[in-house]
Amino acid sequence: MARSHTLLTGTILAGLLASAAALPTAAQDQAPAEDTVAPAELDPAMQLALAALDAAPVFDGHNDVPIQLRSRFANQINDLDFHDTLSTADSHPAGRAMHTDLTRLKQGRVGAQYWSVYVPASLDEPEAVLATIEQIDVTKRLIALNSNDLQLALTADDVENAVAGGRIASLLGMEGGHSIGSSLSVLRQMYDLGARYMTLTHSKNTPWADSATDAPEHGGLTDFGKDLIREMNRLGMQVDLSHVSEATMMDVLDVAIAPVIFSHSGARSVNGHARNVPDSVLARLPANGGVVMVVGLPGFLSEDQRNWYAARQAKVAELESLWQGQPDAVRQALAQWDEANPTPMATISDMADHIDHIRDVAGIANIGIGGDYDGMPTGPVGMEDVAGYPALFAELARRGYSQAELEMISYQNALRALRQAEQIAARQRGELPIETLIDQ
Repeated sequence: MARSHTLLTGTILAGLLASAAALPTAAQDQAPAEDTVAPAELDPAMQLALAALDAAPVFDGHNDVPIQLRSRFANQINDLDFHDTLSTADSHPAGRAMHTDLTRLKQGRVGAQYWSVYVPASLDEPEAVLATIEQIDVTKRLIALNSNDLQLALTADDVENAVAGGRIASLLGMEGGHSIGSSLSVLRQMYDLGARYMTLTHSKNTPWADSATDAPEHGGLTDFGKDLIREMNRLGMQVDLSHVSEATMMDVLDVAIAPVIFSHSGARSVNGHARNVPDSVLARLPANGGVVMVVGLPGFLSEDQRNWYAARQAKVAELESLWQGQPDAVRQALAQWDEANPTPMATISDMADHIDHIRDVAGIANIGIGGDYDGMPTGPVGMEDVAGYPALFAELARRGYSQAELEMISYQNALRALRQAEQIAARQRGELPIETLIDQ
């Protein structure tokens, strides 16, 4: 491998490990059960779920396979067997196998997938632009290498055609505005390369928008940030509000004329994490047409787990203060605390609680699915990887959701938001690109 790739891969792997360390401890990965039960033996809720997913397969808003390809394999994928990645544990420092492969995507009834071409927010903007282009490249190569099962999708019609042909529609989404280097010119070129959404921030603020997990700097969007939203609407690129602050969400909803998405977020009233969507924003989604694609990350689902993690962080700070310069004593005491305070597990029921709340505040037309698989240690118990989506939809069926409502959540709402973004862009086809001064 070239030295430059080695250095960049090392930088990104370090960022991934730091992100993983910041996540709550979760259940261990589990291999999915095979689909061996005959339909007649299934309980009625699972029968309803599978009927809905056969008619409207999951349109998932966020999967981090591309960064796994970079961190595990340095984007060397010509020999990767993407039909089965359960044997990839040895390519991960914590021994975790990937969550995603073609076999499990089919078991999970996934029909359309937004692949995240994420690169860490710790990269300087010029480096992030380069790395993002490399991630677009590796994702397109993955699609081409598996063209019997995957199909690049650039439009809502492409999604429908791929699903009708039995292939998984594969879209590209950028995660973090650092990926465009604060340049509308780069934004437009990323769109031409195939990116169809951009998450405005990741874990850190950009020079023009506040993140949910960084100290407020702009009070939401700057004037440049507002122009960027207008340009994304003009292009037909979906605006993704996962990771941004509440003030940024509100500013975007004031400016945007196309439906926004939250590619992988939950409801803040169910779990108070800053990454989740507050009711003040949920209440505005019907007017905008936006969709919250509910995340599967346990620390964003279970309030008990979020509180456990906060208590553990406080314990770490206490122990490091008590045993300064004695890391072995800190580790020993923390291990004792962990044994006495096991991590509360997030469940499928927790994920369904978020869907219930979004339905109650925003409405059934504003809900989708955004698992975040391969961007977290594991999904909730019972849907640890991408094969688990039918179990979630069976839980919703048990809660009284109709087949029509399940189809809206799984596929139709996400497709509608994408198509509306395209239609709004088509109406602006005669408008010139927004020009901004470049740094001389």
